Amino acid sequence: MNTADSLDNGAAAKLAAARTKLILDKPFLGALVLRLPLVEAGNWCRTTATDARKLYYNPQWIKDLTTAEVQFALAHEALHCALGHFARRGHRIQRLWDLACDFAINPLLMDEGLKPPLGSQVLDLYRGMAAEEIYPCLDDSLDNETLDDHVWDGDEGGQGRGEGEQDEAQGKGGGDAQEIDPVAGGATPQKVGGSGTAADGPAGPPPPLSGREKEKLQQQWQRHLAAAAQRAREAGKLSGIFARLTDEALAPQVSWRAALAHYLSQAARDDYTWLRPSRRNGETTGSAGEVIWPSLHSHAGNVFVALDTSGSIADADLAQFVGELNAIKGTLPVRITLFACDAELAPDAPWVSEPWEEFRLPRQFAGGGGTAFAPVFDWIARNGDQPDALVYFTDAEAGFPPVAPNYPVLWLVKGKAPVPWGRRIQLN
Repeated sequence: MNTADSLDNGAAAKLAAARTKLILDKPFLGALVLRLPLVEAGNWCRTTATDARKLYYNPQWIKDLTTAEVQFALAHEALHCALGHFARRGHRIQRLWDLACDFAINPLLMDEGLKPPLGSQVLDLYRGMAAEEIYPCLDDSLDNETLDDHVWDGDEGGQGRGEGEQDEAQGKGGGDAQEIDPVAGGATPQKVGGSGTAADGPAGPPPPLSGREKEKLQQQWQRHLAAAAQRAREAGKLSGIFARLTDEALAPQVSWRAALAHYLSQAARDDYTWLRPSRRNGETTGSAGEVIWPSLHSHAGNVFVALDTSGSIADADLAQFVGELNAIKGTLPVRITLFACDAELAPDAPWVSEPWEEFRLPRQFAGGGGTAFAPVFDWIARNGDQPDALVYFTDAEAGFPPVAPNYPVLWLVKGKAPVPWGRRIQLN
């Protein structure tokens, strides 16, 4: 047996041992890893890589790791796929997005007791944060590099190849995303190429995914994520960390704009009246047997809006929120009463915008101070008002009134803090 064969066999054995241990000790991660067929890669792969279909590895790098470190590397790639990082980049800068994804994943695996290989990107500062929350915190000058390779897209804004290129790839065996065979992940690792780049053909990394492929793969991985969580839960080995992660990843994604429009449309409702027309308006009632037809009248919605001005909400977020309110007001008769509050209610609040007026912020709000929600609810109760709905724009990092009011409350939350009552809509 030559040296290359010995190296390949050693890496394959270590991968198999690590995967088996994951399945036994951490069935949630093990089930996800089984969804990725293992492919021995050429020199283009420095460590490990994934395109959301397969897991590529450098045999020399794998052989130099401990079994515990290989477990981490396998679980790392599987979590990228299960959380749909390949489909969530949008037009973000690829290098910074890749780093944000690693900063999001690695602390989770460490909290599960897995050991990261040397060079893994870990910062406690980002523990518990999603990649979308981490990305804006990263500076363009940051020279860190991910340990693994994320080969699901190129530098064109995360869109992958176009439909024409996709069709060509289908003729070459690329095609749309195929359902991943869990058995394939347990087979002997495949071997692809020896060196080269994407332009060199099979020896290089796989081509970027098209938008259609990303969409199909994301749906597949959501099913795999749900199945893995169920399997681990039945075995009594689903940790609280991954239970919450799964719930968040599988929760229906509700557009806050759609939710806001729904609330305002419920408040500003059209209705019919059967009241007899008034004689004072010059209308006659006719004979006693006349037919009274219903007439349409509109109710101007009375919506209260509260802004958390403690500094957690950026000016750009406020501008977007105001723009959305105006777009809705353009189609619905809504009267808006605006509050601004940090630890206390702004002394010149509230401000009223009638249905026919454009909604504007009365002034710029300087961030600072703590956060308290009670002042807004206390003002409403003290003045005896009954809004059709209250929309609160906040990070929800504060104490809540112990009892919910008798009117609908919509919390537009920037961050991960929960709310005890009302309807919570995630902003980011």
